[in-house]
Amino acid sequence: MEEKTADEIAAIFSAAGDSVTVINTDANFAAYGTRTGSSDTEAEWKAMIRRNTEHLEIIKAYKKVDGTTSIWGSESFTAIDAAITTGKAIYS
Repeated sequence: MEEKTADEIAAIFSAAGDSVTVINTDANFAAYGTRTGSSDTEAEWKAMIRRNTEHLEIIKAYKKVDGTTSIWGSESFTAIDAAITTGKAIYS
């Protein structure tokens, strides 16, 4: 296995932003239903929020090949940390 390149790390961080957007845009079930017109149940919506929250936690934990050093450098995780907190509050 090789170390991730700077471009790969940037793409991973960008994907994390997508999950942050999902969690923050639909921070309650009524808003989600109104915005999307979806026929999803509240349980399905919570499962989607949980998947995105877990995705963020996995991304934060990415390590280099050595298994101990984080791949992250100077990236700000403020929005990601806030979205994780919001997401957990929704599905807990």
